[in-house]
Amino acid sequence: MIVPHHITTAEQLERAGDIGRCELRRGELVMMSPGGWRHGQIALKIGRLVGSYVEAHGLGATGGAETGFIIERDPDTLRAPDVAFVRRERTALGRAVGFFPGPPDLAVEVISPGDSASEVLDKVHQWLECGCESVWVADPQRRTISVYRKDRPVRVWRPGEALDDEPLLPGFSLLIDEVFAD
Repeated sequence: MIVPHHITTAEQLERAGDIGRCELRRGELVMMSPGGWRHGQIALKIGRLVGSYVEAHGLGATGGAETGFIIERDPDTLRAPDVAFVRRERTALGRAVGFFPGPPDLAVEVISPGDSASEVLDKVHQWLECGCESVWVADPQRRTISVYRKDRPVRVWRPGEALDDEPLLPGFSLLIDEVFAD
């Protein structure tokens, strides 16, 4: 497949159709390789557990790894977290065809073997700076999930613990052992 190099806006990316996994970072198209098997399993577990809870409690909507969020304009940045949650009062923004205009309320990133710590932290800070309320970083190697929120210390959840993210997901609990079970 030939990747068009003229793509610098979210609208151009949308019109390009299926060109593979990619993001726009400040007007530059960045191709991404697919996640590995373990990465996909963990992202799906988190997405399934968060999504089921969100749906059962009428909290909003969730999206998977191919869901694009326009988080900056001129130059455009479009990111696609592994799992996303948008509160009910904001879901109408995404009803139109196309990418979601703005950040999710929760972005979940699963670390891949090739990800550097600085790349992951850059992504976390970018999510928080654009208005994302909470960012979870799942680390398959350490079997932890770190929760980042603006103006709060990072909280690391370890095996044997149950993650909660109040007030974003009221009453929700995620068993860390369940997420990383083989």
